[in-house]
Amino acid sequence: MYIVDLLPEPERERYLAIRSFLQSSVRQPSIDYWNREEFPFGLLAGMGQLGLGGLQTDGSSKLFKGLMYVEVARADVSLSALVGIHNELIVGMIDELGSEEQKHRWLPGLTGFTQLGAFALTEPDHGSDIAGGLETSARLERGEWVINGAKRWIGAGTIADFALVWARDEADQQIKGFIVETDRPGYRATKICNKIGLRIMQNADIVLDNVRIPESNLLPGATDFSRANRLLRDSRAWVGWQGAGIQLAAFDVARSYSLERRQFGKELARFQLIQQQLAEILGNASASLALMAQLARIQEDGKLEMAQAAMAKATCTRLARASVAMGRSILGGNGISADYEMGKLFGDAEVLYTYEGSYEINSLIVGRAVTGKSAFV
Repeated sequence: MYIVDLLPEPERERYLAIRSFLQSSVRQPSIDYWNREEFPFGLLAGMGQLGLGGLQTDGSSKLFKGLMYVEVARADVSLSALVGIHNELIVGMIDELGSEEQKHRWLPGLTGFTQLGAFALTEPDHGSDIAGGLETSARLERGEWVINGAKRWIGAGTIADFALVWARDEADQQIKGFIVETDRPGYRATKICNKIGLRIMQNADIVLDNVRIPESNLLPGATDFSRANRLLRDSRAWVGWQGAGIQLAAFDVARSYSLERRQFGKELARFQLIQQQLAEILGNASASLALMAQLARIQEDGKLEMAQAAMAKATCTRLARASVAMGRSILGGNGISADYEMGKLFGDAEVLYTYEGSYEINSLIVGRAVTGKSAFV
């Protein structure tokens, strides 16, 4: 649909170079890491050299940044989750809400992908209701913040240099953001194993037991939760780009397989039902890309609202789920094996459908916007 042609020439050239690297150096090796639930630090180094750790601050257009998320997801969805969270929530939060000291301390390493942060918001008992139910506490005591609580499903929680922890200040009951270095006494992170998707992403259960940090580790721009809402909104929109990327991956795998696999004496690609499914997958992917390209224009104009981000996330991940299911069907029995990639995509699509706000919660955000009535409780 010529969406890439909307980029200015320098960004288009950079896009093509990064896409080539991701397809040649990341896509195939990621399968083995996915099967083993291991993190590919070597692949991250190459991605850092291409600037994927600094998309949030390098002046790139919203469309370029989104298409980068598409192409990383096309190569591996776990790594696209890391790149997206890293840029939208870690680099973005420190750059916009951090102190000059915090920016100087962390941004050079983060943007070069030589350091990682973890975004620690969700808790064991609070996901969709986290804004009102957050239980992790912070109290100021003799120039230090003392943090207690637990977090769950925290990406990179076991490998990050610090966690950006959201906790409720006992003094004023406001939710605030704190930089907690992961080598602090009382910080414990345990890897969540046996996931059906995003197996490369090192999600963690985190316990914070009287963790003490300097008073200066508070993000000065994150002294109430509303200050983070715009970045959380943009992060929700980012998952829509992932939804488009995984659909392109499903199309790549299904099309290639259908041209190589022979049944009843001819290639699968010559059967009508196979062609119909391929056309539908590509149509879903193209619709998702078109929606996200328009969303990028809205972002550039400063007009993006949460309802639009929620609609984009819900729609693109719903279509992704359907597209990957058709791709798995095309591969038959081989479709359930990660060795043929489609089984890997099938599991990852389920995670996209649920994280950064479940499909149902995002649908209710849209419903509230179009009716003026809240159906959350």
